[in-house]
Amino acid sequence: MENQYLEEERYYNARKRVEEIKGFYGNLIAYVTVNVGLLVINLVTSPAYLWFLWPLLWWGIGVVIHGLKVFNYMPFFNKDWEEKKIKEFMDKEEQSKNTWK
Repeated sequence: MENQYLEEERYYNARKRVEEIKGFYGNLIAYVTVNVGLLVINLVTSPAYLWFLWPLLWWGIGVVIHGLKVFNYMPFFNKDWEEKKIKEFMDKEEQSKNTWK
């Protein structure tokens, strides 16, 4: 029974990870598609001022941060950090309950 539970948990975690990766690639595809469209519109309507660079830059920063998080290059967003924080909050809550008793 416990083995089945562990297998289901592993499957759930793997599925969640795949969804995160798919979400990142969806964001990346949208980023490229929209910014190519903005480039074309910019060059056709006002080629003297390249305003398309602003959304390219700011959205690009968001895409990079999303990619770093999804592919675990951000130490403060990884699973270990999350588990430590959850435990820390639970411990603090338990301590505050005990002090009021």
